[in-house]
Amino acid sequence: MELNSVKEMAVDVVDVDVLVVGAGPTGLALGADLARRGVDALVVERADGLFPGSRGKGIQPRTMEVFDDLGVLDAIRAAGGDYPVGMIWQDGERVGEHQMFDPAEPSDDSPYNAPWMVPQWRTQEILCARLEELGGRVAFGREVVAVAQDENGVTVGFGSGAPVRARYVVAADGGRSAVRRALGIAMAGETVDPDPMLVADVRITGLDRDNWHVFPPREDTGGFLAICPLAGTEDFQVVAQFPEGTDVDLSLDGIRKTVAARSHLSPEAVTEVRWASDFRPRTALAERFRAGRVFLAGDAAHIHSPAGGQGLNTSVQDAYNLGWKLGAVLRGEAPESLLDTYEEERLPIAADMLGLSTRVHRGEVRRGGATRQLGLGYRDSSLAVETRTGLSDEALQAGDRAPDGTVDGVRLFDVFRGPHWTLLAVGADAETPVLPGVRTARIGSYERYGTGVFLVRPDGYVGWAGTGTQDLPEYATRAGLTVGQDPAGAS
Repeated sequence: MELNSVKEMAVDVVDVDVLVVGAGPTGLALGADLARRGVDALVVERADGLFPGSRGKGIQPRTMEVFDDLGVLDAIRAAGGDYPVGMIWQDGERVGEHQMFDPAEPSDDSPYNAPWMVPQWRTQEILCARLEELGGRVAFGREVVAVAQDENGVTVGFGSGAPVRARYVVAADGGRSAVRRALGIAMAGETVDPDPMLVADVRITGLDRDNWHVFPPREDTGGFLAICPLAGTEDFQVVAQFPEGTDVDLSLDGIRKTVAARSHLSPEAVTEVRWASDFRPRTALAERFRAGRVFLAGDAAHIHSPAGGQGLNTSVQDAYNLGWKLGAVLRGEAPESLLDTYEEERLPIAADMLGLSTRVHRGEVRRGGATRQLGLGYRDSSLAVETRTGLSDEALQAGDRAPDGTVDGVRLFDVFRGPHWTLLAVGADAETPVLPGVRTARIGSYERYGTGVFLVRPDGYVGWAGTGTQDLPEYATRAGLTVGQDPAGAS
C-alpha cells in the first residue's frame, strides 16, 4: 500500500488524540477504556456495521475480570450462558458425553472459574454501547487507504470521508490489517491444519439446546460436525471440517447437505443461515507490535486457531494493557517511554497464547487452567519491580495479576475497579505515600498476598511490591506518579 504524504492528505483533517482502526472486540474495548479516561479517541470501521457472526464466542475468566472493570460484565452475563456439555452422536444415537473444559471451582481470589459463552456479535454490541455511553465515537464505512506518520503524529486517509490526524494510531483491523501492511510489518506463522473449516450461525430444528452436539468423522464424510446452541439466542453455531482442497459451500443448500450427510438430521432441519464463513486454521505473529506512533493489537498482531478460545481474549487484553498507558502519556502524567512497555509485555504473551491455541487444536493439551488466562503476567517486564527477597515462585510477585478477595469487609476488585492505580497495604504498618490519582487501601493479613505493600496498575497487575515504601518513590516517578507523604495512610 502506498504511503501518501501528510501534505497530500491534509485537507479538512479531523484531529483526535487516538485513532483506533477496527470496531471488533479489540477496538471497541480500547475505545471504551480511552473514553473513560477522557481521551479524545475515534474508532473507525471499514464495514458498514458491526461484525454479524458468532465466531469468537468464548469469554475466558480473565477477560470477565476485564469486562467487570470496563463496566460491561452485567450485560455480558445477561447476554450469555455456561458452555453446554458435549454430546457425542453415532448413527443417530447418543453414545457419550464430553466435557469441553476441565472443571474448576470459583475461589475468593478468582471469582470467575469457567468460560462464558456470548456470540461475538453480541459482545461487540455491548462494548459499542458502553463506548458510546462514555462519550466515545464509532464511524463506519471508513476504509483505510493511506497512512503517513511523522515525529508529531499520524495522518490516515480513507476511501471516503475526511482524513484523520492523530497523535497515536492503534491498528485493530484484523488479520488482513491494512494499517499493518501499510507499515510493512511482517507476520510469521504456520498452517495449524490444512483442512478447511466451515463456521456458520443457523436456525435448526430437531436438536436440544442443553448440549453441544458432536458428530465424529466417518470414512464417507471426511470430517467432524459440531452443532452448538448459542447462549442467549435462538441460533446454533455449526462447525464442520473438510478434506484439504475442498471448496466449502457456504450457501443454505450447501450447509444443509453437510449437516444431513454427517448427522441424523434431514436437510430441512436447517431452516436459516444467518452468517457463514470458511477458514483454514493458522497461526501468525507480527514481528513487532509498534512502529513509531502506531500500535498493533488483536488479530492485526496475532492470529490464532479458534481452538481453546484464546484469540478474542488475548486481543481484548491487548487493549486493556495499552489503554491506560496511552491515557497516562496523553495527559502528560507519564513519559512517552511508557508506551514501549506495550510491545515488551504483550508480544511474549501473544506468542505463548499462539502456542497454546495450536496445542489445543492438535489435541496435545486440554482446555484447562492455562486457557483461562488467570496465570498470565508480566514478571519480566521493566514495569515489574519486586523489592522483597526470598519469595517462592508460587508467591504473589510484581508482574502478577492482582487477585480478588474480601478481607475486613473490603472486596479488592471493588477497590481496583476504575481507571486508577491502587496502593494496597496488606497486614503492614508502613506509611503510605499520597500519590495523585491513586486509590489507597489497607487490609489485614491475606494469605493470597502475604504481607507487604502492593502498587496495583490500572489493568489489575502488581507493578511494584515491597515490605515498606522507602523504594516506592523512584518507581512512582517513572510511572508518572508524583509522591507526597501521608503519615496516617489514606483509605
